[in-house]
Amino acid sequence: MTKIYEIADAYVDELAALDPNVATAWGVAGHDDKLTDYSPDGFAATAALDRRTLSDIAHAPIAGERDRIARDVITERLGVRLDAYDSGEYYRSLRTIGSPLGGLRSVFDQMPRVTEPDWENIASRLRLLPDALAKYRETLEAGRAAGKMSSQRLARECAKQAETWSGAAGGPSFFSGIVDSYAASGLASDAMRGDIERGADAAAQAYAAMRGYLLDTYLPAAPERDASGRERYEIASRASNGATLDLDETYAWGWEELYRVEGELAATAAKIKPGASVLEARELLETDPARTLDGVDAFRGWLQEVHDGALDELDGAHFAIDPRIKRVEVMIPPAGGALAPYYSGPSEDFARPGRTWWPIGTRTRFPMWREVTTAYHEGVPGHHLQVGAVKCLGQELSRYQRTAAFISGHGEGWALYAERLMGELGYLENPDYYLGMLSAQAMRCVRVIIDIGMHLEKQIPQSERFHPGETWNHDLALAFAVERSLWPAEIMASEVVRYLGWPSQAISYKVGERAWTAARESAKQRLGAAFDLKEFHTTALNLGPMGFAQLDREIAAATPAA
Repeated sequence: MTKIYEIADAYVDELAALDPNVATAWGVAGHDDKLTDYSPDGFAATAALDRRTLSDIAHAPIAGERDRIARDVITERLGVRLDAYDSGEYYRSLRTIGSPLGGLRSVFDQMPRVTEPDWENIASRLRLLPDALAKYRETLEAGRAAGKMSSQRLARECAKQAETWSGAAGGPSFFSGIVDSYAASGLASDAMRGDIERGADAAAQAYAAMRGYLLDTYLPAAPERDASGRERYEIASRASNGATLDLDETYAWGWEELYRVEGELAATAAKIKPGASVLEARELLETDPARTLDGVDAFRGWLQEVHDGALDELDGAHFAIDPRIKRVEVMIPPAGGALAPYYSGPSEDFARPGRTWWPIGTRTRFPMWREVTTAYHEGVPGHHLQVGAVKCLGQELSRYQRTAAFISGHGEGWALYAERLMGELGYLENPDYYLGMLSAQAMRCVRVIIDIGMHLEKQIPQSERFHPGETWNHDLALAFAVERSLWPAEIMASEVVRYLGWPSQAISYKVGERAWTAARESAKQRLGAAFDLKEFHTTALNLGPMGFAQLDREIAAATPAA
């Protein structure tokens, strides 16, 4: 093992010890009985580790191309993490997704619940949760003192999440479900059941207290303004994309892409029902009993079939899929979180498989037309292939690259590219499903427009039919998203709040797809007749996660002209 790899591997171990929640998400064993310290001291300890690791990496010898790539990846990632820390962004870590508030709850979703030691870990975390939330409040209070707070809107929405998870909204608490799960486990320890019940009650009460704090203390001091402003957004964009974007050009490009996709939507709608508009085609797809599924179990079962079919059919034909990742599980997460589907990767030892998570909100009836392309995005050839394949590479990549280096633009960009790729490969010949893919494309174009628009408080073009010349805000963004994405209002309401709390992450999908498509076209031009799509995908994915700027350089080097 080279010095670069030693430093990168040690970083994973040290960060896992400082951040047990992320260790569970990564599938790094040994930390499932602890919770992350989200106090100012906890954030400072992680920043100190980042600084020391950057210094060590900078002075380490490079033993070849793999070393250089590993060094460049971790240097870029830790550098932008420190820029965000130094700007005080952690003070504003209150948002409806990717927040300590939600992370302290969702960490239980990824914990095994089979053996007595599994349940001992769960009981330990339940006991620790009230203190963990108290430490997180210390950070929010420090942000309040420093004048660096999340907005009133985010405080209200996060209070709703805490209310749901505590059971104060009228339903059972999330934590009572853990008690029920232990009762159904077949284990019969009265002492363990008592520990879990007491821990679950304390955790629910802690979230109820968090709701009160957010509404009574945090909200009155929070700013009304939702926008991050350009300076914060530029740092966040580097964190999401691994490159410095021209945000004004990207905003204009988002409009161009939306208009292009809307033209393709209109043409596809006519194939579904001759003479129909896009809205008329959508109405048919949403209401036709033959095109819908009733009940959560039927929905989950059908999604599992889509995942399994893609794994079987793509392996060997278009991708070489390692047997260790030829399994992906469909999961329905607890209520209270954001309504966008998401993916969680396999553990390091592959004992925990990759999983796709499908929040359902209030829905009990599920039109299929939109979900097929999302299954390809979250499963194969999207996130599951990308994240899982990297974990299969062993010492070809550093442990940091295999485990900790997910970059939204690289990962989400690949997954959106994978959606359209499935159309190219013939998997979306049914115009219902092709319209679903285009709807997903339109929604990602909308994200680019409204995310940059809201945070940079840009004006809507005078040439646009939707509120020309007006300055973007939450209400305009929501109306625009519902109108132009073709997605349900309930989902888009959750989405817009998500964007306001996580500047720039929303643009990384479409911007990332742009980068992947450009890299493929450049390789085609360099290789000419020697270009092979399957080989390109294998080469590109085996490079591991990295920012756009590095991706362009490394793919060019890995696919030299014939």
